[in-house]
Amino acid sequence: MNMFNHMIFSFFALTFLFMLKKTAAEGVHAQGINIGAIIDMSSRIGKEQRVAMEIAMEDFYGTGNQTLFLHIKDSHRDPVCAALAAMDLINNQQVQAILGPQTWEEALSVAEISSQTQVPILSLADTTPKWATERWPYLLQASPSKQEQMKAIAAIVQSWNWHQVTVIYEGTDSSAIEVTPYLFNALRDAGVGVIQGLVLPTFASTITLSKELEKLKSEQSRVFVVHLSFPLAVRLFEKAKKMKMMEKDYVWITTNPITSLVHSNASIISSSMQGVIGVKSYFSERGHLFREIRQRFRRKFSIENPKDDNNEPGIYAAEAYDAVWTMAVALNGSNRGGQELLETILQVDFHGLSGKVQFIKFINERAPANRFHIINIIGNSYKELGFWSKGLGFSKTIHENSIYRSCMTDWEQALWPEGPWNTSSRGWITATSANPWRIGVPGESGYREFVHVEYDHLGNNTSFSGFAIEVFRETIKRLPFILPYEFIAFKNNSYDELVKQIHLKKYDAVVGDVVILASRYQLAEFTKPYTETGLMLIVPAQAGNRELSFIRPFTKSMWVLTAVITVYNGFIIWLIERNHCPSLKGSMLHQTGIMLWLAFNTLFSLHGGKMHSNLSRMSMVVWLFVALVITQTYTANLSSMLTVQKLDGAAPNVEALLNSNAVVGYCTGSYLQNYLVDVLRFKTQNIRNYTTLEAYAQAFENKEIAAVFLEVPLAKLFLAKYCRRFVSVGPTYKVGGLGFAFPRGSPLLPSIDEALLKVSENGILMELENRFINPGNCPDVEDENHSLSLRSFGTLFIITTGTSTISLAIYIFSRGNSMLGYTTIWRLMLAAMRFWACQRQITGRSSNAENSVNNMAPQASGMQSLV
Repeated sequence: MNMFNHMIFSFFALTFLFMLKKTAAEGVHAQGINIGAIIDMSSRIGKEQRVAMEIAMEDFYGTGNQTLFLHIKDSHRDPVCAALAAMDLINNQQVQAILGPQTWEEALSVAEISSQTQVPILSLADTTPKWATERWPYLLQASPSKQEQMKAIAAIVQSWNWHQVTVIYEGTDSSAIEVTPYLFNALRDAGVGVIQGLVLPTFASTITLSKELEKLKSEQSRVFVVHLSFPLAVRLFEKAKKMKMMEKDYVWITTNPITSLVHSNASIISSSMQGVIGVKSYFSERGHLFREIRQRFRRKFSIENPKDDNNEPGIYAAEAYDAVWTMAVALNGSNRGGQELLETILQVDFHGLSGKVQFIKFINERAPANRFHIINIIGNSYKELGFWSKGLGFSKTIHENSIYRSCMTDWEQALWPEGPWNTSSRGWITATSANPWRIGVPGESGYREFVHVEYDHLGNNTSFSGFAIEVFRETIKRLPFILPYEFIAFKNNSYDELVKQIHLKKYDAVVGDVVILASRYQLAEFTKPYTETGLMLIVPAQAGNRELSFIRPFTKSMWVLTAVITVYNGFIIWLIERNHCPSLKGSMLHQTGIMLWLAFNTLFSLHGGKMHSNLSRMSMVVWLFVALVITQTYTANLSSMLTVQKLDGAAPNVEALLNSNAVVGYCTGSYLQNYLVDVLRFKTQNIRNYTTLEAYAQAFENKEIAAVFLEVPLAKLFLAKYCRRFVSVGPTYKVGGLGFAFPRGSPLLPSIDEALLKVSENGILMELENRFINPGNCPDVEDENHSLSLRSFGTLFIITTGTSTISLAIYIFSRGNSMLGYTTIWRLMLAAMRFWACQRQITGRSSNAENSVNNMAPQASGMQSLV
């Protein structure tokens, strides 16, 4: 702004001198209208503009009814010279309007003078800020705005999936500064990140260019968008070629100020700009008018500029031709000037060489260009690849039947630096075996299933394993290129510090059980989650079926063996007492019912009945003692289970936990602590941090916590390890999952995401999850649900069974041959014994009980022989 203020001050001084100067009509034509033009006659653009304006004046002489005179002044590409030229044209030549100049700085210097004298100026600069036309109403933008070409560049970048670019533009060129925001916005809308904007001064030294290019060379991204003036761009590309930056894996894209002049600089482009992709303004070169003007232009240009190698007209010549015709159309048949002429110019509407000529009112600028050429510099010239049209996309041709596509990957083969189009550059470099990628890994993770680092201090080797490590390895295998890497253990418990190492450029990526958090995006970017996202609430398991809660104190095998032993003891007592009690006799059905009633009556009526035999009394005393222990233990265990069930049911969700002021646990992570306090509204003193799965289980066992919040992958791992003791309840709270971290804007990130999707889609991710997180079905451990098994009563069952068996043996041998009459009784006893033996074989729970059956088998055989 200091430069502009100084410039404006100079303009006011010059204007003051101009106003004091007497008007001299010397050189003014008695008849006709004068038009002025200010161009840089030493530049290629100025040379083309001059020839095109002279041809336009010749064409108008034969069609208009008004005589026009064109006065051309040289600006020497200097704003002060341009201002002096404008004062001379207005004062001495009495021009009605001024065409040019080419740069915005020159247009600025002329705008102040033209507005004071009410002389319209048609600027041929690439762009004019809107605030300038508001301040100087007589300043009009006569060349189409090139802002839309930035969308074409973004579309090219997007076509080849380049997700990161570097923009190089001229810092002292106001037009470049005005256009670059449009480029940044277009790239952002296309999902492309700008890693940096390199600003170069117009007269940058060779040393400055070397330093800046060396910095770019050290970066991973190799896609560069260049928006510079042609002279500075030439110096940049020459230096880049010397530094071997015009070779494989480098991508250079140029904008209109450079690309529109490549046709006139064959020697320059052949030496330093091979493989560059460029966007330039489109204008039709196949019409009859252009072909005719083209022949005249070549002839005239060669005569006036014999030292120039190329005499082809470009977009700047076409725009200059249309600017002359704009003024000619506005002044035709009238001597009007000032505000009236300005209004007439804004109403001009015709089709010129550069396209449709039409101005937008209140903005005072020509309608923007909507079509652009896409070219590829090859050899001493360039190759036209196709076109980009606003709202339509890419096409090979421009006509009514053109086929438009959203990307350009299926176009004709083009030439990148050191390679053809079909082997297109990735736009970034990958690691080499000599310089592999440094992958940071949590060195002290509390979850070995996800990350396990094993140190071999003797061999100075470190091994890495776990779910996260294997997922990353499988992902790297599916990249379309080889990516050498090495794992490095980070021996700091802070995961935030681990991610920060990427920002500090100590690691190229981070792999492990790292949670994706918004706060960490300031330091790095993440892949898509490779685990389920969310936060789960884990509580102790409740009873599965309240109607069957009375069964849970004992295991199934315990219930079966208790029933078998009860029937067995009842049978022995019935057998011994039946001769002493007539009520125990009768039909087979009656005796069976009496035997079962007697068996279970002794279990639940602990006082027992009157016994007539010492053998039955001995069996009954022992069995009553065992039954007392069993019933009392059953009552106590059932009461305990019902109490725990009631306590567990009191805190099944967050609301109940908050209302009961319960203490909850959570896994490692400061973000989770903030989430529980700020979002779920837990008190800080009611949350506790644990770092291992065993610590959670121990905390539940010690009644330190009523629930725990775990991320989904950790929750699945915890439930797999303690499957029957805990369950997840309530909704899953949405927080970030686990992901791999990379530098912000890393061009490798899209390829990693694609490879990660392949790992998921082909089932490998599920296979790894089952291998590390879900190792198998829950083991059927009876102790897990606190039910009492055979092991708790094995000794008592052996004592009562042994006692009853001894009583039975004594009774049998004391009876001798008198037992021969009881065939039916022995058959019933044998059937009961066989049933008991089968039950013991099925359950397989008590080897002692099974041995009792085996001991009785010989006796049963002896009884059968007696029968």
